[in-house]
Amino acid sequence: MASRERTLLIALLLSLWAPLATGAAVLMSRSTTQVADFVRRSAELVAVALTWAVVRRLRRRGDLDVARRARLERVATRGVAVALMVSGAVMLLVAAGRLHSFQPGGDVRLGLAIAVAGLATNGWFWRRFAALARERPDAPIVAQRSLYRAKVAVDAGVIAALVTVLVAPEHPATRWVDLGGSVGIALYLGWSAWRTLAGHEPLHRPSPRAP
Repeated sequence: MASRERTLLIALLLSLWAPLATGAAVLMSRSTTQVADFVRRSAELVAVALTWAVVRRLRRRGDLDVARRARLERVATRGVAVALMVSGAVMLLVAAGRLHSFQPGGDVRLGLAIAVAGLATNGWFWRRFAALARERPDAPIVAQRSLYRAKVAVDAGVIAALVTVLVAPEHPATRWVDLGGSVGIALYLGWSAWRTLAGHEPLHRPSPRAP
């Protein structure tokens, strides 16, 4: 369990820079997808932080009874779901507000570099959590494997949208690609929130105390 908590802590620390760097990139461009990416990364930071906090408490308080463990699970699950739902709703509002008058442009190179770095980092963590899940498929690690798999997919979508803005900012299709990127991220956040609340991959399940 200690190695799993350590992996989550590393993931959390590496996730701290992403909203700050993406926020700076948003100020340099007019990309809707980049705004969506900023909100998405902030929501994922909350999700990783909650998972790490719960795993840390469960490891250090091995004497917790089933009811208290279940209460911690609910806090983590609902907190992650709320963060994802709010972020998804914000993204749809941003896209809707820019639907008629928005034209992509500005300097998206910083945002693109951040997305590429995120893809590489998230890909590594996806593989790491997948290996830990194969070793022992407890709920927090399985949830993180799914989260990082989705992060990789969304990073790829962000890269595609920003490359389009960089290469052809004036092309009529670019506007729809960029707006579509933000809608896609919103749908991903909403799907993740539904999946968390539905309990398809609960963050934690009560487990017998280790001997």
